[in-house]
Amino acid sequence: MPYGSIAELPAPVRAHLPKAAQEIYLAAFNGAWEGYAARADREAVAHKVAWTAVKKQYRKQGARGVRK
Repeated sequence: MPYGSIAELPAPVRAHLPKAAQEIYLAAFNGAWEGYAARADREAVAHKVAWTAVKKQYRKQGARGVRK
């Protein structure tokens, strides 16, 4: 289930990441969703890919993600 907008992202993503990081997550998740279509666990893989993409540019500070 690819996401159509950042408003559709899981609540923890919206609560802990700034808008720019949410956009990165959205793009990475949707790309991985298409790229791993043949896998039974593609949703889990897509979430891992999306978090990895965010972590390249953001780090956790307290409960929020901040740009590196």
